[in-house]
Amino acid sequence: MNNIAFFLIPKKDVIYLNVGATMRQAVERMEYHGYSAVPLLDGAGRYVGTLTEGDLLRKLKNTLFLTFSNTDQIRVDEIERIKQNEPVRIDAEITDLLSRAATQNFVPVVDDQGIFIGIVRRREIIGYFANIFQEMNEPSRPAAEL
Repeated sequence: MNNIAFFLIPKKDVIYLNVGATMRQAVERMEYHGYSAVPLLDGAGRYVGTLTEGDLLRKLKNTLFLTFSNTDQIRVDEIERIKQNEPVRIDAEITDLLSRAATQNFVPVVDDQGIFIGIVRRREIIGYFANIFQEMNEPSRPAAEL
């Protein structure tokens, strides 16, 4: 297993936001899909960062007179992002993917131009290795049972 494409969830199946989206759109989209973080893309489709619930809460807490009703006045590129999910290139080594997945719920995947092509979620990686571990530890059954 040397190809991270095996784990890739393609862009068409990923919830992401454009940096021009409003804070209200971000809150509603994240709530609707049940996500605590989403990738951010620029107008050219390049991955530029990750927006988290914590980023949204800090902005709400630290901005005088900001309430949910006027979050449509704030663009997501105006929100300070504390955590940065570092991307990997599609041709990266599996060890690069694993080292990032150890500290990130998802790893953005980009092409050689930095264009966002999808994500790899930590849960798929863990599930894959859990299955391998389970298969390795299952007792061999006699041929008559197979």
